[in-house]
Amino acid sequence: MTYPIKLDILGVASGRKAGLSRFWGLPDMPCGTDYPLYADGRGGMCPYVFLCQLDLSGLAPYDVEGRLPHEGLLSFFAQVDPYMGNFGTDHYIGGCISLPGQVRVLYFPDTDRLEPKAPPEVSAVSGGLHVPRALRIGYARAEGHCADGHMLFAPPIHRPWDTWDHPFEDWQILLQIDSFEGRDFSLQFMDCGVLCFLIHPADLEEADFSRVRAVVLSS
Repeated sequence: MTYPIKLDILGVASGRKAGLSRFWGLPDMPCGTDYPLYADGRGGMCPYVFLCQLDLSGLAPYDVEGRLPHEGLLSFFAQVDPYMGNFGTDHYIGGCISLPGQVRVLYFPDTDRLEPKAPPEVSAVSGGLHVPRALRIGYARAEGHCADGHMLFAPPIHRPWDTWDHPFEDWQILLQIDSFEGRDFSLQFMDCGVLCFLIHPADLEEADFSRVRAVVLSS
C-alpha cells in the first residue's frame, strides 16, 4: 500500500539558501535558465505563477516507494492568476483537465548552481505577477484517511466519478495544492477546492514531467 506525502507549512522562509522546499518566493533555477512563459493568445507572453519547489533529497526519506527521484529540485508552475485575484488574463485551469501548456513542472537534477529567477513583466495583460513571500515546506507521511491539504500522491477523494476523463483514465495525482491564504496572498480554487497536477504512471516512472496536466476539483 502506498501513502500520500503531506506538505506542511512551517512558517516564513528566512534567508535565501537555494534549493529549499517552499511555496512562493522566486523559483530557484539553474544559471542561464529562463523563467517559463506562455502565449496569451493576443500576441504577448505571460509568466506562469510559481507555486512551489520541492527539494527531492529532503523528500527522499518519506518516499519509501521511490516514486520520485531522490535528488534534484521539482518546481511547479501554473496558469492560476484568477484564483489569486488577478483577473487580467482569461487563461486559467478549471474543472476540466487542462490543455497542454497550462502547467509546467520542471525537474532540475543538478542543484549545484541555482539562482532565484524573477518573472519578467513582458505582457501588459498580465500586469506583472504579485510574488508572495516564501513559506517553508516540511514533509510527513499521511496514513489513514486523508483528503484535504497539500499532498504528493493524494488520493482522488475530491473526484466524484470513477475515472478521469478520456484519455486520462489511468493518470494519478502527482501533487494536490489546497486552497489557502496568508498575510500577502489568497489562493482560492473555486469553493475552497484543490488544484491537482496529474501524471501518467509511465511518465512518473521515467521522471518525465513534460506532459503533466492539471484540474481544479471543488465540492
